Amino acid sequence: MRVPNTYTSINETGCCAVPNTADWDEKEVVFDNKLFIRKHTMSVFYIPLNMAKVMNQLQSIATQAKAEVPPQEVMTLSRDLSPWRAEHLYAVSHTVDGADNVTLSGTFLTKVFEGPFKSAGLWHTQLLDFAKKTTQIGSNNLLFLHNLP
Repeated sequence: MRVPNTYTSINETGCCAVPNTADWDEKEVVFDNKLFIRKHTMSVFYIPLNMAKVMNQLQSIATQAKAEVPPQEVMTLSRDLSPWRAEHLYAVSHTVDGADNVTLSGTFLTKVFEGPFKSAGLWHTQLLDFAKKTTQIGSNNLLFLHNLP
């Protein structure tokens, strides 16, 4: 399956396009050497402290390298490495010299959640329940936050 667009063409606020939740909820997507650049945030008990700074750095690196993906394909995948640190993968169109480049390949289950960041623990449990139903339980869970905490 082709990776669905992450956003629609609807932009009601002038800031951010409306996420394409319909094509991502309870789906299976395949990444074949999908390119990302990686940075880390500091956290205190899983609450990111420098998220805006790191997201701005990732976007700046991609822009300066002319490695942006089309707006409907923008994606940042995040995961907590510990209560004190999180990893963020920012989609790019090509390898970026001098950046921490990462490729992802594999089949990924997706599930859409909406609500306050404090619900992330519950969402994680619901995601694992969904994965169990499909018999594809993963050891790594990546979050795509279209609105940052």
